Amino acid sequence: MKPRTRRFVWIGAGLVAVAAAATLILSAFRSNLVFFFTPSQVYAHEAPQSRPFRIGGLVLGGSLERVPGTLTVRFKVTDTAATVPVTYTGLLPDLFKEGKGVVAQGAMGADGTFHATQVLAKHDENYMPPEAKAAIDAAHAHSGAMSMPSLHEARAQ
Repeated sequence: MKPRTRRFVWIGAGLVAVAAAATLILSAFRSNLVFFFTPSQVYAHEAPQSRPFRIGGLVLGGSLERVPGTLTVRFKVTDTAATVPVTYTGLLPDLFKEGKGVVAQGAMGADGTFHATQVLAKHDENYMPPEAKAAIDAAHAHSGAMSMPSLHEARAQ
């Protein structure tokens, strides 16, 4: 084989190796990508049913209930236009409170409840995830006098 041909073979093999590595990296990135949705988007069935995602908004006042003898808690996340029930087993962050911003990661159950595997609370008085703040502001502006029913109410109809 001529030196010139050998060089092209090595360059070709290198390009194939780089393409394979890029494909593997992008595939791993895509499988670990978790999207953010608001309760209104979940209510509109825009959130995936078969894979994990994050839901964000405010913890609805009066909705926090603890299951006695366990670490399981139930609460509702709202963007003021729609409300989604959430269940979580584990320790909640110290800053988790009703009426405050929250982002929960998990998946929707067949029962219409979001089963969280992780709960994040805002870390200071002025912080809320930008997506959650924009969604709450947009939902509040569009809700007007009529508000959307909760996810359970919509499924019951």
